[in-house]
Parts: sequence; C-alpha cells; structure tokens
Amino acid sequence: MIAEPSEAKAFLDAHPEMQFFEIIYTGLSGVPRGKRLRRHELTSLYDIGRFLPSSILVTDITGQDVEQTGLIWEGGDADKVGRPVPGRLAMAPWLGADIAQVPLSVWELDHAPTALDPRHVLQRVISRFEKDGLVPVAACELEFFLLDAERLSDGRPQLARWPVTGQRPTQHDQYSLREMQEAAPFLRELWSAADALSVPLEGAISEYAPGQLELTLKHHADVLRAADDAILYKHAAKGVALKHGCEATFMAKPFADQAGSGMHMHVSVNDNAGTNIFASEVAEGSVQLRQAIGGMRALLADSMAILAPNANSYRRFRANSYAPVAPAWGVNNRTCAFRIPAGAPHTRHIEHRVAGADAHPTLALAVLLAAVHHGLTNKVDPGPPVSGDGYAHAEATGDKIPTNWFAAVDRFAQSVVLRDYLGAGFVDAYASVKRTEQDRYFSTISGVDYDWYLRGA
Repeated sequence: MIAEPSEAKAFLDAHPEMQFFEIIYTGLSGVPRGKRLRRHELTSLYDIGRFLPSSILVTDITGQDVEQTGLIWEGGDADKVGRPVPGRLAMAPWLGADIAQVPLSVWELDHAPTALDPRHVLQRVISRFEKDGLVPVAACELEFFLLDAERLSDGRPQLARWPVTGQRPTQHDQYSLREMQEAAPFLRELWSAADALSVPLEGAISEYAPGQLELTLKHHADVLRAADDAILYKHAAKGVALKHGCEATFMAKPFADQAGSGMHMHVSVNDNAGTNIFASEVAEGSVQLRQAIGGMRALLADSMAILAPNANSYRRFRANSYAPVAPAWGVNNRTCAFRIPAGAPHTRHIEHRVAGADAHPTLALAVLLAAVHHGLTNKVDPGPPVSGDGYAHAEATGDKIPTNWFAAVDRFAQSVVLRDYLGAGFVDAYASVKRTEQDRYFSTISGVDYDWYLRGA
C-alpha cells in the first residue's frame, strides 16, 4: 500500500509547528538512512514520492556501496522511488519540538515493488499465508545496552552511568527494580517517544548482564506493522540515549564476559475468523504449532545469515548464556531455541530465541514466517521436545546451531526454500552484500592480531 496525499495534508493542518521531516529507509544492513526535508517538501513526497539512488538498497553496514550487486555502475545507480508507509507519519519529540518522521518503502519507477526492499520481501511471505486463509501474528522483544559515549583508551566500550546516580552498573541485578529507577529518565522519554510514534512499547526489565535492558512490543496480526514498530523503536532508543549523553547499542555481543543481546520473536497463526490455530489444552500446543516448529528447525541453518547477520553475531552463541546453541524446542524452557511459553491454552505461541538484537527485524520476521509456512505446508515433524538443560542436550547429541559466518552466508545463498519464499534476486543481493562485508571486515587488522601474533608468530 502507498500512503495517500490526504495523510500529509491532515498532518500539516494539525501540526503547524512542524518544520522538518526525516524520511527513513532501512535497507539490507538494518541501518536507517534517509534525508531531512523542509515542511514545504512533505506534500510532494506524498504526491509523487522521493527519488533515491539504487545504491541505497545495497549499502553495507558502514554505508559503503556494494558494487558486486550490479546495481551501482552497471545500472548507472539509477533512481528508485521512496514512498511513505501509510499511517506512520508521526512526531519525533526526541529530535526536537518541530521535527517529525516517516518511514519509506521503495518502488520501481513503474510502481512495481522493489524486490530488494525488506518490507516487500516480508509482504511476499505474508501473501503465502493469505492465500491459505491464514494470518500470522508476531511481536519482537529486544535487549540492548546503554554505553558511555566515550570509549576506553584501548577502544573498548564501557557501560554508561545511570542517569539518576551517575554510577556505572557492576552487578548482574537481573529484574532489578533499582536499575529501573536508575534508568527512569531514559525510560520515561523512550516510552513517550514510542507513544508519539504509535509504537506499542510495553514493560521494561533489567536483563541478565549489567546495564542491559529489555523492552517488549505488543503483538500484531499485521506483521508488517510489527516489523516497522521494531525498527522505529530501535531508532528512537538510539536517539533518546544520545539526548541522555549515552549510546543504546543493539550489538549482539558487546562484552565478551557478559550475556549478549537477542531479539526474541513471538509468533502464532490465526485463521480468517481470528482463532489461534496453535491453541491447545496440551502444553505442547496443537499439531499445527508443532509443524511450525518443525519448519523452524528445518530452515534454521538456511536462515542464520539473516538471524545472525554480522561477524560479531556469532560470539553470542555460548552455553549457559541464555542464547541457544542447539535447534531444540521445549515447553517453558529458555535453554531451547524454540520455546512454547507458559500461558492459557488460547494464547499458545512460539518464542523464537535465535536472532540477535543486531538482526534486521523485517528480514528476521520474513525468514521466521517462511519457516512457519514451510512447516505447516509440508507438515514437518519437529521431533520430541527437550526437557531440562538444552545446553547439555546439545553437548550430548552434537546437534548444534551452525555458528560460522561464512558458512551461514553460503548456506543462505544456496537455499532453494528461501529463494522460493524471499525471491532469488533478494537472496543473491543479500549474499553479495554480506560477502563484501566479510571481505572488508577481514581486511582490517585488529588489536588481537597484534597481541597474539606480533611477537608470538
């Protein structure tokens, strides 16, 4: 869907104080990019869109072009058209009292959806459910750290001082109410920002590592909106943190000796009448729920390049860290990759615990839903659930999540099933971007290289 010009007119009429508008496009790397427009430019954005270069579709995480995709020189870096997402024009109070924002999706000049836009990729998967008379329901919960804006002398990050006391956190303090009080000024402004954006941001907790927070988003039967909510929430959290003199990082593993940050995705499926087909009096859920888990297990290795998109992502998968290490499932068991949470029978759903907080929410939901649909369509048997320690089960069976970045991208590029669901052009472009990132990452010599090899080799 494309936003109607009447939406812009109504907003301008209602908010004469708004003078600037950030337009946001979140490409393959998950980094929001865009422009800041003046008030008089908003109407034309809604009338005809905004021309954007093809290169914005395939930048790497640092913003560099990826020439290997063929969209840069061979295609002349031709323009596409960015159009506002309907219903998402909103004030951005952390940026200033006269600034609003709106996310974009990208279209071809002939009005066809661009195959490399993550929103169109997710819609492509959702359409498979629609054809079967089904409606996926999803939500994300994201963990992150608040860091000091200044790094240590050796370049490593340090935790931010809490706004109230000025002290740096040193204890795990999981579920600490004191930490909630310490972070209150930041959290209050983040909730206020989310309300302004119509992002349904819910409760906050102090997570397992010092200085680590987690907030949840309300589930949606409109999964595209759920994905947009997660992206806008991350963007707002980073902006609000800057106002408080710190940085919010969704990096998967910023500290080697502490737990990493995950993005847990919750999913169920409704029929057209709004009934949850995963509902069951049995704790293991319905047959369809178990088939969905079967699909998740079957496609997990193929999906790792999306769920763990960066070199750092793979440092998170460590035993006894609350990050899963095996493609196991269980009931009310946080040591498993796929957990059926406790709850009333009609609320049965699956918590997918593999993705890092650094994953692109839209693409992560796309591969998750592709796996669910694959499992339902092919009636995939998930095998028996794991009881007890999922980490011990992984050691005993050797059945582990693949944790090699290079192998993950190769597996993704060759996945017949994901090519079908996501589109071959998208899979090829994403793999090309990641392979370029790999080359650029390993062309840099780190401090560890010098510490280990300068004298030792």
